[in-house]
Amino acid sequence: MTTRPTLFAGPFVERRAELRDDPEWISAARNDTATRYLLTSGAAQLVTGGPSVEIAFLNGSHVLVAGAGDDDLTLLGWYRGERCVLVEVNEAALTHTAIPVDSELRELRPLAPLLPPDSASLLAYARALALWKGRHRHCGVCGAPNRPARAGHVMRCTRAGCGTEAFPRLDPAIIVLVTDADGERALLGRQASWSKDRYSTIAGFVEPGESLEDAVVREVEEETGVQVGEVEYVASQPWPFPSSLMLGFRAVARTSAITLRDGELEDARWFTRADIAAGHPALPPPGAISARLIDAWLGGAGEPPRRW
Repeated sequence: MTTRPTLFAGPFVERRAELRDDPEWISAARNDTATRYLLTSGAAQLVTGGPSVEIAFLNGSHVLVAGAGDDDLTLLGWYRGERCVLVEVNEAALTHTAIPVDSELRELRPLAPLLPPDSASLLAYARALALWKGRHRHCGVCGAPNRPARAGHVMRCTRAGCGTEAFPRLDPAIIVLVTDADGERALLGRQASWSKDRYSTIAGFVEPGESLEDAVVREVEEETGVQVGEVEYVASQPWPFPSSLMLGFRAVARTSAITLRDGELEDARWFTRADIAAGHPALPPPGAISARLIDAWLGGAGEPPRRW
């Protein structure tokens, strides 16, 4: 098992959760000239342009920060030693003159491999919170409007007598590299929407009343018809597209015949180490936990993943 954090993971943010209950946290942030603001609009975030991509932080005097309402601010914590606040703006508030000339709003997913690991982790954290808040503007119990509480980490119903609280959502999903009993072949599948010849590990969401291990067994059999026995946890990865937590496993197959059962995959096959070493099939990008699982298998016991 490797110990290096996966993409988007790592203790890069000092979250300081105890400060979320401070009613004066916004005043403290605005009065601190060192506070850095991370701007997001929908699913896009403000980053620098050019070949070297980084987060384009704003200071408190910028018009988009100074004009933001309290409900548009979320305390992320301390990043690189400084207070960091997420500020959400809608499209109507954005103008060509409001955004610094050397920055642009861009989606995280294609940028992730270009960013420093700590920046990618912070943007993933901010993206997940912003999308969750945007999808929980009304109470799921009575339908009344919600308002942010606890520095933006809770959405609370505003109707007297209700007050239902919604917390940031995470959707657990398993992702598993299945090998044969000898460990020489790996079971990989492809979805019809993927680029030509790309294959990856088997994945799926955990269902209510189901353990992670049970989800591994079920998903592999549902998608490929292969039955697995031994299941071993490897690592996890935040995946904010929009709210998944990928839980990576290794599993050993008990059967080898492939039957595509639920229509999730266009194809599934067994590939040898020699197949993959020769460049077939095309594999997931290095930042994905699926690539980490594959590379750890290729490297053998005790060997670091080659793509890291």
